Amino acid sequence: MSKLSVIVPVYNEGSTVKEALKAIVSKELPGTEIEVIIIESNSSDGSREEVLAYRDHPRVKIVLEDRPLGKGHAVRAGFAQASGEVLLIQDADLEYDLDDYESLLAPILSGRQAFVLGSRHGEAGWAIRKFAGEPLRALALNLAHWTFTLMVNVALGTRLKDPFTMYKVFRRDCIKDLSFECNRFDFDWELLVKLVRKGYRPIEVPISYRSRSFQAGKKIRIWRDPPTWIRALVKYRFQKL
Repeated sequence: MSKLSVIVPVYNEGSTVKEALKAIVSKELPGTEIEVIIIESNSSDGSREEVLAYRDHPRVKIVLEDRPLGKGHAVRAGFAQASGEVLLIQDADLEYDLDDYESLLAPILSGRQAFVLGSRHGEAGWAIRKFAGEPLRALALNLAHWTFTLMVNVALGTRLKDPFTMYKVFRRDCIKDLSFECNRFDFDWELLVKLVRKGYRPIEVPISYRSRSFQAGKKIRIWRDPPTWIRALVKYRFQKL
């Protein structure tokens, strides 16, 4: 039986974390053991209390951070606790559908692939972000997505549609001997660049996606984060692994 480690960073997800954790912890995959590693970053909205409700659950490991240091930092803390042969990153905001686990894992569990990305363009077309009440902001992010995607594809020689998806699924041995340092959303770029440079070319599997707006709690900072993404692309494209 194979083992899957689901890495769940949690910070101020009070409106969704209870429902999300219930679904994640109760997820079943025939022939696969699941461990859920929840990294709680000292939320101020009651999310920590929801997480602590699972402290005695047999398939759950909880990591409590003293302060929020970013999603990337939380995911890295989760990697350190993972014991599964396969790792999957899962947010607690209900944007992604757990029913996609089977299709994401199939290429890895069959031995055909080591690294899989869940492409949000499967159902959403070119515009993956559709924010109710924020059409201009959604348009700006969709255009930025394709701009950054072009940059990644040119830099890495790939032909990806959604390199920034949360659903990055890979064998744990893919990150053996790799070190990571990014703390915020630039971690997604660091992880992708280093895996591709190590020789793991991902395939993309279509997934379901329900984007949430900034009003609903989206944490990306339009002016703060993009410069860190570009810096990560340049740095890790040329830095020695």
